[in-house]
Amino acid sequence: MERDSQLGLYRLVADQLKEAHTRVRALQVPEGVRMALSRQLLAITASAKHDLSGAARRLDRLMNDLDEGRFPQEPDTDGTP
Repeated sequence: MERDSQLGLYRLVADQLKEAHTRVRALQVPEGVRMALSRQLLAITASAKHDLSGAARRLDRLMNDLDEGRFPQEPDTDGTP
């Protein structure tokens, strides 16, 4: 039974990650902001292999930030974040 719920969570996280990647690609933001968001998505994807529920929470926070228009700041052009 627990395995079924785990598979369901994997499926949910995978679907949300796919949606998040699509949304990030479609954003009209500077390239630096898009890259920062893509790095966040990659980190969430990697963490899902070891902590699925933690990755789901991080992904939910990221999706809420996208919904509310909160994006990471673009790094300065001199190379410092």
